Amino acid sequence: MPGFNWKVRCWVARMLVAFALLLGGPAVAAETVRIVALGDSLTAGYGLDAEDSFPAVLKAELRKRGHDVEVVNAGVSGDTTRGGLERLDWAVPEGTDAVILELGANDALRGIEPAATRANLESIVEQLVARDIAVLLAGMQAPPNLGDDYAEAFNAIYPDLAEQYDVLLYPFFLAGIAAERHLNQSDGMHPNESGVEAIVERMIEPVEALLAAARGVEAAEGTALER
Repeated sequence: MPGFNWKVRCWVARMLVAFALLLGGPAVAAETVRIVALGDSLTAGYGLDAEDSFPAVLKAELRKRGHDVEVVNAGVSGDTTRGGLERLDWAVPEGTDAVILELGANDALRGIEPAATRANLESIVEQLVARDIAVLLAGMQAPPNLGDDYAEAFNAIYPDLAEQYDVLLYPFFLAGIAAERHLNQSDGMHPNESGVEAIVERMIEPVEALLAAARGVEAAEGTALER
């Protein structure tokens, strides 16, 4: 994704922490960065205690790294991209600096046409960008039982939109976790506590890049590196 190197952005974010500590000021910025995690059950923390959900674990890890952040859990179990679009205005209130957008898994599970999923996600991203909210788009992948044509159309949605709107992309939210029995609950679909920790560990650098984007730090020109 041209011009949006998240590794550069997270390096800049870390440098901000270091400079602030040297100067004796606040950890990274004068104001708290407010992130909304907009998603489905994977964000909401289905089957987990609130403190073990993705937003809560992410917040704890970011604060451990010196970032002054709030991470709001706007996950709704069973939500589709259409549901996320319909609740966007109240789920992402004024004062939000950044959004981690994790939707689409339920669309694929229900076999919703990829064109409809694309249109819903595009509308969400377009509205967020128009509000000057930094976006990290967390990709999903279609189940193999839906066939190659469906998977090709569905899986392309996320990189296409990230490029079109010049937003950050994490290609697959469940990368390294999907199909790993020891990282999932008994349903085989939702991460357990260890699975959530693994997601946060894998996503932390892209999220630090999101923080840099929310603070208006421009990435260096070049080709984006993806996990």
